[in-house]
Amino acid sequence: MMSSVHPAAVSEAAPAWQRGLALYWPLVLGMLAMYLPTQYDLWTGIWLTEGYAHGPIILGLACWLLARQWPQMLAAGGQPASAGWWLAGFGLLLYVLGRSQSILMFEMASGVVMFCAILVLVCGWRALRVQWFPVFFMFFMLPLPSAIVDSVTMPMKMAVSFATEQLLFLANYPIARSGVILQIGQYQLLVADACAGLQTLLTLESLGLFYLNVVRHTSPLRNISLALLIIPISFTANVIRVMTLTLITYYFGDAAGQGFLHGFAGMVLFVSALVLIISIDSLLHYWVRRRGVKGAA
Repeated sequence: MMSSVHPAAVSEAAPAWQRGLALYWPLVLGMLAMYLPTQYDLWTGIWLTEGYAHGPIILGLACWLLARQWPQMLAAGGQPASAGWWLAGFGLLLYVLGRSQSILMFEMASGVVMFCAILVLVCGWRALRVQWFPVFFMFFMLPLPSAIVDSVTMPMKMAVSFATEQLLFLANYPIARSGVILQIGQYQLLVADACAGLQTLLTLESLGLFYLNVVRHTSPLRNISLALLIIPISFTANVIRVMTLTLITYYFGDAAGQGFLHGFAGMVLFVSALVLIISIDSLLHYWVRRRGVKGAA
């Protein structure tokens, strides 16, 4: 003969997060069903474009950060909070507006807000405080309004084009510039939004912040300095990428520059940014240590 245990009796003996999950699991399943079409649209649409190819990378890194801090979140011992329903309502409003009006930024942001709502409902506000950075990090994958992107991207492209022209001219290459069009030898190259746009800058900013979160330096001066230097690092990495594409086109032709090697130049962007971040971080470590030694003396 089998005996049954009342769910309430089980929930009383279970940890707080298990009690919350047992209570709100329909909301979790509803959220998964609601955002499956969104994920399909992203993986078959905008995430296939060069300007937003960083989306899956940021999502994967955010999930890794969430899993990395999950034991710390559970150890915080937070209690489920019904105020999460307000977050859920706001997330649902964003989803309805985004889905019905084809505003992808609202639709994607609603997923982040709904995740926060479930976290608060299941584990409480302490859990959200522990996981604040992965949640904040996910906002870097949101597409910005085109008006903002266009207004910021053009000055950035002009600056990157100017720096590329000056550096290659100093290296005795036959290069000239008209706006964002570079003429090297017999070839003309248009510096596209994906090469020096706002989305590229935000992607590199997210890479720098991810690095800071993983290494977790104890020196506030070192953290603040590196965070501020991420912007010039991103600009330098963009210049390196455009220079690489320009030289590839000059030596191997237009087909090589627009083909496989164009994607390789994208890898050059991220690798050069990461190398610059680590190098400057090492210099800051040396400077902070020297400063500490002199202060102690």
